[in-house]
Amino acid sequence: MGLLTLLAVSSCSRSEELSLEDIDTLTPAGVEDILGKTVSKPWRGEDFSAGRLGGTWNYVMNQDPKSFNILIAQQDNVTAGVVSAMQDYLVDYDPLTREWKPHCVSFEIITDEAADKLDVIYTLRDDLYWSYYDSDRKIKVTSDDVVFWYNEIDGDPAFQSSRYYQQFLTMPDGSEAHIDIEKIDDRRFAFHFPRIEAEPLLATNGIIAPRLDYQDAKRERGVQGVLDLFGVNTDPKKIPSMGKWFLVEYTAGQRLVYKRNADYWDKDTNGTAIPYYEEEIVRIIPDENTQFLLFKEGETETYAPRPEDLDEMVNKADPDYTMYHNEGALTSSFWTFNQNPKNRDTPQYDWFTKKEFRQAMSSLLNRDRIISQVYRGLALPQMSLFPEPNRFYDPAIVLRYTYNPAEAEKLLASIGIKRDSAGIMRDEKNRAIAFNLTIRSESTIMNDIASIITDELSRLGIKVNIRVLDFQKIVEQMFTTFDWESMIMGLSGSQIFPSQGSNVWVSAGNLHMWYPQQESPATDWEARIDYLYNEGAFTVDPAQAKVYWDEFQQIILEQCPLVYLVRPRSFAALRNRWDQSNVYFDNLNGFEVNYIFLRP
Repeated sequence: MGLLTLLAVSSCSRSEELSLEDIDTLTPAGVEDILGKTVSKPWRGEDFSAGRLGGTWNYVMNQDPKSFNILIAQQDNVTAGVVSAMQDYLVDYDPLTREWKPHCVSFEIITDEAADKLDVIYTLRDDLYWSYYDSDRKIKVTSDDVVFWYNEIDGDPAFQSSRYYQQFLTMPDGSEAHIDIEKIDDRRFAFHFPRIEAEPLLATNGIIAPRLDYQDAKRERGVQGVLDLFGVNTDPKKIPSMGKWFLVEYTAGQRLVYKRNADYWDKDTNGTAIPYYEEEIVRIIPDENTQFLLFKEGETETYAPRPEDLDEMVNKADPDYTMYHNEGALTSSFWTFNQNPKNRDTPQYDWFTKKEFRQAMSSLLNRDRIISQVYRGLALPQMSLFPEPNRFYDPAIVLRYTYNPAEAEKLLASIGIKRDSAGIMRDEKNRAIAFNLTIRSESTIMNDIASIITDELSRLGIKVNIRVLDFQKIVEQMFTTFDWESMIMGLSGSQIFPSQGSNVWVSAGNLHMWYPQQESPATDWEARIDYLYNEGAFTVDPAQAKVYWDEFQQIILEQCPLVYLVRPRSFAALRNRWDQSNVYFDNLNGFEVNYIFLRP
């Protein structure tokens, strides 16, 4: 099934309490004024024109990578961004046409309806190589790379890979069966599905990772040997690349430098490998104000403005950049509550495991206030689970528990939580309702949102303590110690496919955020979600699949295990020294600058 990964929620703003006059400026007319001064250019299937070589691309990242190791990148978004430049993936999906397309492989799907089985046969391109910077060493990418990683890394539970759960299907009798991989020859390999699946390419698509180095590390030193491979002290030039870039330099706390891979397989109509610019220099700058200053001084190529930066940027006289906007994120961050029985002795566990409590928290989430104060009106509340491009999106299936403090108080009262004479909310055991809300450090947007949540809940007599932690500490709490209470977090991926998120929605998943890796479903509703997810994923007929996915969405929105926040509209500024004919910006494909080149 599709995979969702943890997203280190980025920071963008620090808001102050707005006056009525301030909020008046954020009417649709004010928003339209900002949008009217920016460019909307979504990609709609246009071909990319041939460019010209040359130039250096300068940008920033917020923090250092934890490693250059592909396995570690599965749980660290920063590391994933660094190593992805040296990797590639199997197939492409066009969300506009809803069609799968070849990328590093071509594919054939063979269905045996009588036996209820399915095979996917992939054939690698013949021009894929693991190569090294400033070296003649080139090693062919083969089926052995894919088979080794699938079986020996992702398929070995000792590594706790987030992709492990994708390898198993639930059969009609409730048993688990494995999707096996078979090497056919050096370029061809097959995935054998024990039953027919609606989206077999989604279930098997992923990065191509190298067998070299990793295989020897596992044989010689086991799991720890693999995890120790390609740490941040590694000479980057020793890391093989089959992607667009070679990593050639890393100075901790300062910068990374990439060099273009001239042998990369993706070439334009003139036979020139993409990308066109020769070098990327990535400065490590945690402070947002410094990032903004660097862009204003012309030292970086792009900048994603914070809401408070927009007025200055869109109203600048004769800017040397073009500002783009997209239609708004397809997903958002969410607020979630720990239901892991490891914490069963805490009062929070008693509260969080009751759906009425979670529904009440959703009813106290003032999304309109968040939109006005944090996003300056440039966002929408997220009311649906599936985004619009998902073929099973239904505008009638929406969250019922929107901002309504009176309704929240009724819901709490239904489970014995009421205000005392001092206005403090207490449960049936006279325990004051208080809990921690964890957010990522350096995320001013999340701090602003957490402050609004704290204020809204305090008005009803509930005390929330904001805890600010490093992202790695948050990951440790989620995957190892499970000692958090409530949290604001995000997941990468937009769930364009309903079956994306097998490691989130299925109760055994390692990102089943509120109680991961359940041996059996902890609640009846989670058991039902497991069933619906499974049946929806294996139902090819769209009409019947819709029945399953409709109920799936309704249960999630009713149970509120994840209380979604808002969908912000994104902006991106790009220097005008770059030709922008190949540049696009939308919420399906992100900021497309892979085919950018310098103006003559």
